[in-house]
Amino acid sequence: MPNKKDTRHILPRRTFLAGTAATFAVMRPSLVRGSQANSTVDLGLIGCGGRGRWITKLFQQSGKYRWVACADYFQDRVDTVGDQVGIEASRRYATLSGYKKLLDSKLDAVVIETPPYFHPEQASAAVDAGKHVFLAKPIAVDAPGCLTIADAGKRATQKKLVFLVDFQTRANPLYREALRRVRNGDIGRLVMGEAHYPWSGGGRGAPPTDPEQRLRQWYYVLELSGDFIAEQSIHSLDVATWIVDEDPIRAVGSGGRTVRPEGSIWDHFAVTYSFPNDFVLSFTCIQSIPGVPDEISARTFGSEGVIDTDYFGKVWIRGKKPYDGGSTGNLYTDGAVTNINEFHQAIVAGQYANETVAPSVRSNLTAVLGRNAGYAGGELTWDDMIRRAEKLELNLTGMRS
Repeated sequence: MPNKKDTRHILPRRTFLAGTAATFAVMRPSLVRGSQANSTVDLGLIGCGGRGRWITKLFQQSGKYRWVACADYFQDRVDTVGDQVGIEASRRYATLSGYKKLLDSKLDAVVIETPPYFHPEQASAAVDAGKHVFLAKPIAVDAPGCLTIADAGKRATQKKLVFLVDFQTRANPLYREALRRVRNGDIGRLVMGEAHYPWSGGGRGAPPTDPEQRLRQWYYVLELSGDFIAEQSIHSLDVATWIVDEDPIRAVGSGGRTVRPEGSIWDHFAVTYSFPNDFVLSFTCIQSIPGVPDEISARTFGSEGVIDTDYFGKVWIRGKKPYDGGSTGNLYTDGAVTNINEFHQAIVAGQYANETVAPSVRSNLTAVLGRNAGYAGGELTWDDMIRRAEKLELNLTGMRS
């Protein structure tokens, strides 16, 4: 394991937790009505697209929540979700500012499933409104947005609110046990790592010119998605940075748009990250290539063994202290269900450490670092990325406010 620490950290996990220690308190009536035996949480959904519609069912099936409001830019989407989970018409909010009306209404928590560009503003506003936050990944599309989420997470802890970022791998017991063993030194000092995300999906679309249609097809719009290295491939980078437990020092990147049309996001990246203690991570991701086997992998070699993980496969450790691990199963759904249950548990028990925030900030910043290095076709340091504070600005002209 690394035996020295680097002082560059913007938000290392231990600093975050030291400043926002866990608080265990009785349930606050203003946030969750009733007692431990009557702890149904009233929810509002912000973002009623495909994943928003999907995850509402999982919350409902848990029996621990009640949907009372929803918001999205598009009226047809809020009506679809509202009809699906029985939200009254007066609490279905459309247009860009609809989420503000939702936050002004009476509810305990919000689930944010909008395009990532909107996450920092909406999550920060939710904390200011006194709502617990369940936030989809990625948390942001740029470095300033990531730091906004870091601040929102700290403020949530100070205000005794729960703030959970929904990474499925971090909810999986095999990943958790394997990482516990790595922290325990079972693979020795970390030497080098690999992380990959090849995917046959992703399509070859180009963003429309109409602003509302761009919002419907947001994945191909850089400002809305952050490019696929941040929106999708962050899954593998999140595991890789979870293992190394450090901020990268620099990245050297390349990539491009070979099969996607001009104006769309890139379709491949290749990035080499340098971390403290001479640890190097090789990362690649590619989309939209027929026949490519889907893989979300992170493998790290230590002086005494190796940890290998795949979102669609297995988790295991080989070496002097092996861990057989096993198959991840239906991680996409099972991980979300675990997070949904743990979100409720934290609200009811008054657990406000919000431990998912700091590692999510780190992995998202790592993805942004790799993207920006790739765009530059060269090297970019972590410190330069933070100092430049480059923000992706979305043109909202012509959209209903």
